[in-house]
Amino acid sequence: MSRLPLVDGVLKYIREKNISFCMPGHKGGLGFLKTGKGRELYNNFIKGDITEVDGLDNLHHSEGIIKESQQLLSDYYGSIKSYFLVNGSTSGNLAMIFSSFNEGDKIIVERNCHRSIFNGIIMRKLKPVYIKNKTHSKYDAPLPLDKGHFLNLVNENKDAKGIVVTYPSYYGICFDLPYVIEVAKKYNIKVLVDSAHGAHFGANKLLPENPLKMGANMVVMSAHKTLPSLTQTAFLHVGKGVNISKVDFYVSAFLSTSPSYMLLCSMDYARYYIQEYGESDYGELIKLCVLYREKINSLGKFYIIGEKDLQDATLNYSHGSNNYTIDLTRYILNVPKGYSGHKLLKYLRVNKIQAEMSDSRNVILIFSPFNTQEDFQNLYIVLKNCDMNDLKDKYISLMKYDIPISTMFPYEVMDRKKTTLQLKDSENKISAVEIVPYPPGIPIVVPGERLSKKTIAVIEYYVQCNVTVLGINNGKVATVEK
Repeated sequence: MSRLPLVDGVLKYIREKNISFCMPGHKGGLGFLKTGKGRELYNNFIKGDITEVDGLDNLHHSEGIIKESQQLLSDYYGSIKSYFLVNGSTSGNLAMIFSSFNEGDKIIVERNCHRSIFNGIIMRKLKPVYIKNKTHSKYDAPLPLDKGHFLNLVNENKDAKGIVVTYPSYYGICFDLPYVIEVAKKYNIKVLVDSAHGAHFGANKLLPENPLKMGANMVVMSAHKTLPSLTQTAFLHVGKGVNISKVDFYVSAFLSTSPSYMLLCSMDYARYYIQEYGESDYGELIKLCVLYREKINSLGKFYIIGEKDLQDATLNYSHGSNNYTIDLTRYILNVPKGYSGHKLLKYLRVNKIQAEMSDSRNVILIFSPFNTQEDFQNLYIVLKNCDMNDLKDKYISLMKYDIPISTMFPYEVMDRKKTTLQLKDSENKISAVEIVPYPPGIPIVVPGERLSKKTIAVIEYYVQCNVTVLGINNGKVATVEK
């Protein structure tokens, strides 16, 4: 008999009835069962797997129900125009980059951006200048943009056409975006925001504000990460100062010509849900998050990082504070030095709790209004019963390093002949790949940057500590000749 490994694997996972503290935001369909319309949609998803049949609409030339739904989306988020994306935030990031910049433009980019941003930079043949990201020395957690470094970069690159930032980070940490937008406007620099993890922002006053309301030019949000929407769905919002006709073209170019109405309907429902229930439901969720943060911290085993922890004096810049804030619907669950975040994640999974991700000292949990108090209580009990001896591990400090010297732009690397060398023999060679230790997930090197003796030493440190380093295979790295 023919096998069904994918089907069997998914069905096995479903039968195990894990508690979801990870994506997607509907938490196993519970988000759709919240309302009458949601339940009806939930019961008819397969029947709704249709495309542009007579009487409906066409995503690439909307004139009816899709157009009306996207207008409601735009009205809620406060954009000039909003789009449904059926190819995820990746398609939105590519559409933002292609519609905002021309080949050869210089842009300023956060070093911790999603890989789709780096891919867009290569595809559009842009000239990136990188904003260096830091890590919190006490908790070994990656931090967003540093205002002092950002200001210096802008002053040195006033001819940049745009700034691409991530808000919030995967860890739910937010920087002072209004400050960045204010500085950018002085020099007529566009601000593009990858807000994949912020589709719920602005729903409640205790959450960070939606970037559109702050004045961003373009914003991408993953509907499925935090809202009741199917995986692969996202929103693209356009603010002021953007050529809508170019956005129309590139959105269409990067989307499937056979969009499923299952995905489209789930995005319409996500907007409906957050508009009708977001303020109250997120208020209740935040109460639970705060309550159990205190309970878990009181165990004396783990520590959930809070906003006050981010206001470390060593993170201030010369003109004041970085003003980092945090999404209260997300936990950065930290373990002490000498214990492993990866082992904690494995322990949680064995106990039927699915967290989003881990690094050497942190586990990330993402909540939505469809997580119940019972879910939080189960998390608390599992953590209370955890034998910390099982989490012991060698402490790996996160290395501090400078961004390497760029000798060619990333797009120039694509057509060059590649040579694979032992990492130890690659000094002064130009990297053909991104080299990214995980954690913290921030590139040490991007294509076109020179591998110096110090850079190689940092990479070797992570490899020797058994950290996964993307771009290094069996001790070798791909390089190019200039």
